[in-house]
Formats: sequence, structure tokens, C-alpha cells
Amino acid sequence: MIIRRTLLAAALASLSAIASLPAAAQPLQGNLRLVVPYAPGGSSDRVARIVAEKLTPKLGVPVIVENKAGAGGRLAAQQLRSTPADQNVLMLANPAIMVVAPLIYQDVGYDPEKDYQPVSHVSQYEFAVAVSSAVPVRELNHLLAWLRANPEKANFGVPATGSLPHFFALMVSEQANVKGQVVGYRGSGPLLNDLLGGQIPVAFDTLDTLLPQQDGGKLRILASSGKQRSPFAPNTPTFNEAGLKLAADGWNAFFAPAAMPAASVAQLSAAIAEVMKDPETQRRFTEAKLDPVASTAAQTRAMLTAYRAQWAPVVQKSGFKP
Repeated sequence: MIIRRTLLAAALASLSAIASLPAAAQPLQGNLRLVVPYAPGGSSDRVARIVAEKLTPKLGVPVIVENKAGAGGRLAAQQLRSTPADQNVLMLANPAIMVVAPLIYQDVGYDPEKDYQPVSHVSQYEFAVAVSSAVPVRELNHLLAWLRANPEKANFGVPATGSLPHFFALMVSEQANVKGQVVGYRGSGPLLNDLLGGQIPVAFDTLDTLLPQQDGGKLRILASSGKQRSPFAPNTPTFNEAGLKLAADGWNAFFAPAAMPAASVAQLSAAIAEVMKDPETQRRFTEAKLDPVASTAAQTRAMLTAYRAQWAPVVQKSGFKP
């Protein structure tokens, strides 16, 4: 009897301690789903799966990655906005979804500022310009001189129309006084095939996408878009070093639907930030040629505001319509 009373008292004390925890520290009720708006295999998918693997033991619940591709990521965003408050769902989004699409589509189906809550900024990446290794150009200023002399050949391949590489190509074209024609592809794979095959002379894409091809000797990256040289390509100059005063980057960040309780957002933001500070996580990100970022929800919101201020004028000035 004494043993039973002792066990019962201990159990009641444990329940009382759990009940007294702040809401943000309460365990999640049910699984956490991380929605990736693209097909498996891309950089967004890799980011989500690395984070999910580390989050599972930290949160004590299964963390499941779901790929919901369609409409350039807009389909997943449209579905996330109507998620009920009692469901644990985050979306890994990039500027194409949260900044560019709402500016170029008449009705994108969601409001990026009202329908979502920034949770955690987790990675950063740069853009780059490349030519095939068969092209006898080794410096950006040589390429620009050739394009000015041969305007009919000034075709810039990008992985998708309306993508950030598309608008970055327009920025370069304007800054360099080159009247280039942007040619959109259905992804990086077809773009690189045409670049290496000689069907298009110049490609703009993310640095992490182009680097493996350069490492294999198939193409030559002439400049990258960071403010400083990338640690992944220390021998590649920045656009600023190459003579164009340009710097730009992209990112991946987790967003929650507006209906998610603030306590849950705070809990998930803190947990993801801890995961991103883990040396093993950082190693896996750098192996994927991505810069890992550990960020609070407030820092993520501030980053997003600044990013919109930088890119909205570029997109609107281009006059681009899908």
C-alpha cells in the first residue's frame, strides 16, 4: 500500500509539472509535416529532409516530409493557407513563392504577408553565370564584350521563366548594357543539357546547381552573386570583382499557416534554430553547397521584409507576365 501511494504521488507530481510548463514547451500533439512545394531530389527537398531527421528526436514526434509539387510551388502554398489551427504543418518556401509569384500573377491564390507566419530561415544560396567549357571565354568582361558585339547571340538560359535566376539575368543585362533575351527552361537539367550541347551560350542558375558540372570540367562559372567569394568556389570572382556592382542571393525558410497558435510557432522556431546550430546539420548543408542559417521567427520576418524591398522593384520594372 505504501509503495502504491508513493507511485501515485510521484505520478501526480509529474502530471502537475507537465501542466505547469509554458505553452511553448508542451509536446506537440500529433506528427509534424514539412511540406516541400517541389518534386523530390532538389535542394529544397534535401534541406527539408536534413531538418526533419534532426527534428524528430528533438520534438519527440515523427516529422514527415511531404512533396506537393505543382504550379511552381504555388499549389502547396494555396493548400497551406487553409490548414486548420490544430494541425502541425510547415512549408519550406523560397523567394519564388513568397516574393516573385505574388508580383507577377494577377491572382496567385494566397497573400504571402497575411496567410503565413515566418518560422525559421534555414539556408542561403547564391546565383552564378556559366558558359560551356568549350566556349573560349574565361572572364565575365570578355563574355559581355562578345555579347555586345554579337547581340543576336545574347541568349541567357534560366531554369524557369519567372524564377529568381531569370530576374537576376535581367539585372545583369541592364547593368552590363547588354540587350539579352532570356530563355526559360523546365528546370536546371534541360538548361544544362542545352548549355553543354552548345544550344545556348550562357546560363544563369544557382551556384550549388552549377558547381558539380564545373567540378566535372563541363562548364566554367564566370562570376557568383555574393557580396564576397563563396567558400564553395573561392577561385570564382563575385560580380562586383568582375566589374558589375551587383549582389543577390536566395534562401529557404519555413512558414506556418496564419492559423497556427503563436506558442506552436515559437516552439517550432526554437527547435529548428537549435537543429541548424548543430555541427552535423551544418556539415550536411555545406556538403550540399548550401549556407546553413540559424534564425528566429523575428529575424526571419525582418529578412523577408528586406528581401521584398530589394526584389519587388526589379520584378515590377521588368514588366514580366507569365
